[in-house]
Amino acid sequence: MSTVLYPTRFLGRLCASMSILGLSLAMAQPPAATAPKAGPVTVMPAAQVKAGMKATAWTVFEGSQAIAVPIEILGVLKNAWGPRQDIIIGKMGGRAERTNVAGGMSGSPVYVDGKLIGAVSLRMSVFSPDAICGITPIEQMIEINDFDATRPPSAKAPTQRAEWRQVAVPGEFASAAGMLQWIDTPLVMSGFSETTLREFSPLFQQMGVQVAQGGAGSSLRGAALAPNWKSALQPGEAISGVLVSGDLSISAMGTVTYNDGKRVLAFGHPFLNLGPIDMPMAKSEVVLTLASSFAPNKMGNATEIVGTLKQDRHSGISGVLGEAAPMIPVRMKVRSFDDGNKVIKERELKFDVFVQQKWTPFLMMLTLFNGIQGLNEFADDVTYRMSGNVELEGSPRISLSTMAAPSEIPIPPPMALAGWWADKFNRLFLNSVDSPKLRSVDAVVDLLPQRRSASIETAWTAEPEVEAGAEVPVRVFLRPFRGSRLEREIRVKIPEGFPKGDHRILLSDADTLNRMQNVALMTSRFLDVNQTVSLINKERSNNRLYASLVQSTPTIYYEDKTMPSLPASVANVMANGRAATRPLMATPESAHELASVPFDLLITGGYSLRIKVK
Repeated sequence: MSTVLYPTRFLGRLCASMSILGLSLAMAQPPAATAPKAGPVTVMPAAQVKAGMKATAWTVFEGSQAIAVPIEILGVLKNAWGPRQDIIIGKMGGRAERTNVAGGMSGSPVYVDGKLIGAVSLRMSVFSPDAICGITPIEQMIEINDFDATRPPSAKAPTQRAEWRQVAVPGEFASAAGMLQWIDTPLVMSGFSETTLREFSPLFQQMGVQVAQGGAGSSLRGAALAPNWKSALQPGEAISGVLVSGDLSISAMGTVTYNDGKRVLAFGHPFLNLGPIDMPMAKSEVVLTLASSFAPNKMGNATEIVGTLKQDRHSGISGVLGEAAPMIPVRMKVRSFDDGNKVIKERELKFDVFVQQKWTPFLMMLTLFNGIQGLNEFADDVTYRMSGNVELEGSPRISLSTMAAPSEIPIPPPMALAGWWADKFNRLFLNSVDSPKLRSVDAVVDLLPQRRSASIETAWTAEPEVEAGAEVPVRVFLRPFRGSRLEREIRVKIPEGFPKGDHRILLSDADTLNRMQNVALMTSRFLDVNQTVSLINKERSNNRLYASLVQSTPTIYYEDKTMPSLPASVANVMANGRAATRPLMATPESAHELASVPFDLLITGGYSLRIKVK
């Protein structure tokens, strides 16, 4: 029994009324040689599909115009994806006979006698001489919006390993070489270096996404809608989900299955299986379709934003035309300096990033790493000095600074710097209280010649016995990488009323003071965005040397608060009144930060001086 899909019931159940069916057949069936258009369409359930039927798929091989591809229906695999989830098997002819079932064909609509039966979504084998495809039945794609807010447990996120799923085919097709697998989703990356692609491609491949270098239309910037969005994304045309747009761009290309004039279905399989999303949806053009038995693929460009993808599910993606998705504007400046501390080259990148709790931090890491690679002055012994500002809605600004230099650890400085940058966004987006709203992100990375690092070697004071309120001159000696020993004087003032007895002056790097604060952050499960921002802003920078006065009284860390020398009675009251999910963290000593000295070096290590307060 045929059924009709109406614009007002795009994501509803299939209609069973025979009178409506008769009317829709007259209205919706296009001539066989005419490319499908947006609007109502008659659908044919998989139960009516039989072996030997002649079908037609529509897809783009180059440019933006979809062309017809003949398909011979070979049969229907019952329960191939699970209970009541069938797969239609077909053999493609025409141009697809030469190219094979290519990445980017996902979602190509398939019609039998003018009725939509589903979307090309799977391919069989690797070296098969036949272009055998799997077709996701249209009724399974229609069900996508039955899951409005739930997130699939198998979502493909950069923080976890996502396995490539395969669907076993019974009978003679059950061998490893004859398994159906989802068609590759070409992830087109424009403006990214070969080094970046090499470093990050394995992670994308684990998630079933094939990375390719490509380009993007000059109008693909931000999430602003193209003026012609109403006529965009006809069935069979190329569609892209946009992760990054601007001077750098990342987009995933597939094919439109259905368009009712407002809502769109595509792919026939998941992109990242994220569930409900707000991802920019774009038109695309195909430059060429690479013919290959091993890895056929479409290569192309995303061109204009025309709407928002709202669902990313097991049986496809769905979106809405004319609706803009939020993105985070990022401005990144990379400067190269000579030995005289003069800027010799500068480049500024402007781009926008997709907003999602796990993908945004990863995309920030990816784009920063790539930005560092872009200057010819990149070298093994370069030191990186970075500063950044993050503007948030309803929260204070985050101001950050750090340095990265070559060391004995196996992680290259650009990757370590990119990981440090991503960690700040992970803290913001993975808090369990509320979601941050980022207005803008600015970052400046300076490439400095030579390895600029120094370790704290020793310290000395002529006044080991002092009175409270007095200043103690301390001389600190640092050992730089390849150079003469550095000497600095710090005047440390002992606070008025400081307890008498033996104490320590600690000369240290930032990591020493940040360590317990970071542990407290990790054990607090219910920090809101403002508290997270407060903790990030309290972190010390690794290009400064810190002088702290240490005494043998405990410090209590609670949420975003640090309480040194807290009386035991107060700590006990707080501990008894706290919830089990809001633990108190304590250290046996309290460090009172008294002074710091800036360096244009990465400072590491520490040294303690014993003093006696009289």
